Amino acid sequence: MSGSSENLSPQVIGRLIKELRKLTRKPPEGIKFIPNDDDKIGEIHAEIEGPPETPYEGGAWRIKLVLGQDFPNSPPKGFFLTRIFHPNIAKNGDICVNTLKRDWKPKMGISHVLQVIRCLLIVPFPESSLNDEAGKMFMESYDDYAERARLITRIHALKKVDGKTTLSSNSSSNSSTSSLPSSPPTSAYSSSTTAKSAVTPEGGLNSGPTASRDAGASAAVPAPAATGDIAVGTAAPVEGQLKKKKKKKSDRAKKKAKKKADRL
Repeated sequence: MSGSSENLSPQVIGRLIKELRKLTRKPPEGIKFIPNDDDKIGEIHAEIEGPPETPYEGGAWRIKLVLGQDFPNSPPKGFFLTRIFHPNIAKNGDICVNTLKRDWKPKMGISHVLQVIRCLLIVPFPESSLNDEAGKMFMESYDDYAERARLITRIHALKKVDGKTTLSSNSSSNSSTSSLPSSPPTSAYSSSTTAKSAVTPEGGLNSGPTASRDAGASAAVPAPAATGDIAVGTAAPVEGQLKKKKKKKSDRAKKKAKKKADRL
């Protein structure tokens, strides 16, 4: 092994090899391990798919984890190599999540870290943002935030199938109905709410106010898809039906995001 692997002990290298083999054979949903051409085991590359019913649906992001010589006593450093618009991911790719900081435990594996990062796309935490513009936009105007996130996804992160870029039908519908108001995050961000962790005590997404977590869960709900020949500016009854559909979809997305976070 070359590069940063020279600083890792044989025991740690053996553990990593086992983890990466398992990650290759049985990858978690939406995650793909990508072997390095230069065989640097201390620098792990992976691809993360955008979760369904989020502004990132239809996209795929290349990320890397850099392991220091004190790993696993110290957490790896995470970076997005593909551009993304997200409150907790800096413009240079740095990732802000407590699993890679104070909540880190040596027993945590690479697969767990990658799942937590993907879960961050479902439940952002704007109160600890690295991208101030995205964090402010998320809290003040979720519609604008989601539209910008989808735009950056379409430009920089569309998945390629047989050499062609693809976009899911839901994402396509979202782009064509951006003028329809999507459901904003439930309840405004409030510093008076009780802080609760978004995942189990074993580590995962960083803790934050309950309202902020609900707002992140609501981020999993994109603008409603166009139905039939309904156009913008239709009568009030039609708008009422769309609002009911959006509320049901929002409730489902919240339950799905919470269930997934609790499993980590």
